[in-house]
Amino acid sequence: MLSAPEVAAVLGVSRAGAYELARSKSFPSLSIGSRIVVPKDKFIAWIEARCASDK
Repeated sequence: MLSAPEVAAVLGVSRAGAYELARSKSFPSLSIGSRIVVPKDKFIAWIEARCASDK
């Protein structure tokens, strides 16, 4: 699992940007209490899908 700040660091965006992305319907995130976490394998698949759609 990755936290929103870790996602922000990987993508090179702000923490606020990562939280906004995590709240979007197309992004693989889970809310656990007040925390938002991202399963690492689904995050990698999301990135790969985005890269494939750019071709």
